[in-house]
Amino acid sequence: PWPGKIVNPPKDLKKPRGKKCFFVKFFGTEDHAWIKVEQLKPYHLHKEEMIKINKGKRFQQAVDAVEEFLRKTKGKDQASSHNSNEEKNRRNSSEERGKQSAGEEKRKASLSEGKLKKGTGEGKKRVSSVSSERGSKSPLKRAQDQSPRKRGRPPKDEKDLTIPESSTVKRVMTGTVAGFKWPPSVSEPVFFSLYQTEKPAVCYQAITKKLKVCEEETGSTSIQAADSTAVNGSITPTDKKIGFLGLGLMGSGIVSNLLKMGHTVTVWNRTAEKCDLFIQEGARLGRTPAEVVSTCDITFACVSDPKAAKDLVLGPSGVLQGIRPGKCYVDMSTVDADTVTELAQVIVSRGGRFLEAPVSGNQQLSNDGMLVILAAGDRGLYEDCSSCFQAMGKTSFFLGEVGNAAKMMLIVNMVQGSFMATIAEGLTLAQVTGQSQQTLLDILNQGQLASIFLDQKCQNILQGNFKPDFYLKYIQKDLRLAIALGDSVNHPTPMAAAANEVYKRAKALDQSDNDMSAVYRAYIH
Repeated sequence: PWPGKIVNPPKDLKKPRGKKCFFVKFFGTEDHAWIKVEQLKPYHLHKEEMIKINKGKRFQQAVDAVEEFLRKTKGKDQASSHNSNEEKNRRNSSEERGKQSAGEEKRKASLSEGKLKKGTGEGKKRVSSVSSERGSKSPLKRAQDQSPRKRGRPPKDEKDLTIPESSTVKRVMTGTVAGFKWPPSVSEPVFFSLYQTEKPAVCYQAITKKLKVCEEETGSTSIQAADSTAVNGSITPTDKKIGFLGLGLMGSGIVSNLLKMGHTVTVWNRTAEKCDLFIQEGARLGRTPAEVVSTCDITFACVSDPKAAKDLVLGPSGVLQGIRPGKCYVDMSTVDADTVTELAQVIVSRGGRFLEAPVSGNQQLSNDGMLVILAAGDRGLYEDCSSCFQAMGKTSFFLGEVGNAAKMMLIVNMVQGSFMATIAEGLTLAQVTGQSQQTLLDILNQGQLASIFLDQKCQNILQGNFKPDFYLKYIQKDLRLAIALGDSVNHPTPMAAAANEVYKRAKALDQSDNDMSAVYRAYIH
């Protein structure tokens, strides 16, 4: 859930067909999205509940932004009410003077008429005509008719254009959403969107530019696809049968989101018990990788390392045994380019289609459907996977030929792993020099390095909570592979090499199955 408010969409952005939804701006971000009515909860009624569920600093900042917005809105309402009362008093005073003036004129006209009764009939008609004309409109009425705009209404340039309102929005404010009434004291509805997650994914640029294509120097094409949930109101799942192999930290979240968005999914895992939860959610069970591939149109796999990826395809009852012409295989594991190229060759040799699609993220982002997907290989298969990628991630990139995604993924994780080691080094240095680690974090969060990653990993260290969100052993594996990639092209990677040694020490301290932030312990032992 994330707090937001209804605003008018840009004129060139059409409302999704057949969906009763509203255009929402989320507090604490510059993100916008179309949100369905049933996914909205009134802010005041659910504030305490949502704060208990969401402990993140960004969420609290968003709530603070809501409170500030409500204070300003209340101030404007009070000022408007005060101005309205003053205007009403002035209007009443003006009307009273108008009545007195009209009464005086009527009295004079009556006296004049009495005198004129003694005059000619022509004079009587002329005075009667004048009196009738004056009586038809009071001075106040005439002044109002001559006014270029109605009194009390500000000109267009005085309006707050940052929160435009349409008649539709105003009706929603005074009506109900999902069975709840908006608090009468709030003129602009503030609510929690049940769709939006801790990191709102869909910004205005992503909505207005549904597809951004940029040519890189390498000649490969990078495509950033907008989240169709925001553009279309919901994801239309492919009618193809989907298979998924590997239900680890990342795979579990991916499968859960595929099922939530209406895909037909068959699952397999080396430890069969992990499949039970997904069977209860509607998935089908495959007995072997070969069976899953043979019964599905597109099969995804997400396993730990190059050896596991090869065994899954080439081993007994493996993927290769289920491949037939037209069958599709998508490997989402983070491996080296040589491994993924070998797998592509054997799949294609059997008439299959191949796509590599490693993902950048962690367990939380996987659960939230907010992964970044790096794909390469069969372009047509990439497009066939569109609804699946939209269900599991916020952005996908197509990087050209097989091997490019593996290289890019290793570089991304090399940067991330080195950064994590540097964070741990900084926190321990602060500690041994008598500085507050919390103050260091507060300073970093106010500077250019501020990020969700930095805040979460520092909080893990300060709280001593190393529950895995991204296994330490896997980031060390990625560093090792990235260093090997550099060696293959004779490119130095001294920073990654230094970080790799720290992670190796952490592994020696039995931290392999903890979160990557447990690299901190390599510095304090």
